[in-house]
Amino acid sequence: MVITWYDGGMQPPRPPELEPDRKFAVEDGILYVGDRGKILGHRLIPDARAREYGKPPEKLERSPGHYQEWINACKGGKPAGANFADHAAHLAEVVLLGNVAIRTNQKIEWDPVNMRTNSEEANKLLNPPYREGWSL
Repeated sequence: MVITWYDGGMQPPRPPELEPDRKFAVEDGILYVGDRGKILGHRLIPDARAREYGKPPEKLERSPGHYQEWINACKGGKPAGANFADHAAHLAEVVLLGNVAIRTNQKIEWDPVNMRTNSEEANKLLNPPYREGWSL
């Protein structure tokens, strides 16, 4: 899997599939680039392609909404679809590695088994020394 992170004013190139009148990179968002198409936010682009594809089959139970799932889980119901144990650690890892790549201005490759990158400069940011008087 390849993840390309843009932040701090950096933007990916405008997808050629996107209609000329559609806004791009104005607000935070996600652009998924697959082998057979692109999804901007939650919509297949261009709109003509989305209409051609149609609505995807409902294979997963539909969510009542992020907040309602959280409340239900707190009250002893089933875990939320994006529960912490299953997703948050992985998401945090991706976000933090994106920040490391930005701070070092490098394309980095992550080795999750050894918790290291292909860059010594980036590795120094992964587990920096504690200041004097501070420790775990």
